[in-house]
Amino acid sequence: MSVTAAALRELHRIHQQLAELRDRLERGPKQVRAREANVAQLDARLAEAREKAKQTQMAVDRKQLDLKSGEQKVLDLRVKLNTANSNREYQAFLEQIAAAEMAGSVLSDEILEGMEKVDEMVLAVKEAEKHLAGGKQEMEKAKQALEASAASTRSDVARLEGELTAAEQSLPHDMKADYERVVRSKGADSLALVDDGVCTGCG
Repeated sequence: MSVTAAALRELHRIHQQLAELRDRLERGPKQVRAREANVAQLDARLAEAREKAKQTQMAVDRKQLDLKSGEQKVLDLRVKLNTANSNREYQAFLEQIAAAEMAGSVLSDEILEGMEKVDEMVLAVKEAEKHLAGGKQEMEKAKQALEASAASTRSDVARLEGELTAAEQSLPHDMKADYERVVRSKGADSLALVDDGVCTGCG
């Protein structure tokens, strides 16, 4: 029993189509995993942005408490200033008031700067939330696309596997062992078209 060129071409076609479909089945879950990893990364960035905003806000809150405490200290010193018993004591209170007011001025500047940073970080959190939402949307699309295509792709694989089994029946018995060995080794590239007497696989 001899094998025809048409039979070999058919085997080549089936092997190529099967390889493409199996590759598609493998690619789908990989794409979903890549998007899941991206979502996890975006989630971590959002958590980091929120933590930075929280820590900066807490630092501003602490400084505002220190500022209020300093303002109260100035008020207390002014009361003491009015009850000073000597010029030296009066001068000492004035120096303490000046130092406390200077510290308060520095704190006020730091608070304003901190509040600006908090505003920037709130915007960064919103941006991170937007990116995370986009990443989740992309992940869901990839999952839905995989679910939609996987069933039909598996069906096509099963159909082609049946066609392959039928096409392999046309191979002569003495050729089957060599064919199976090459298919195991080369897979979809086990057969190649001949163009004008030259093998397109190996030249």
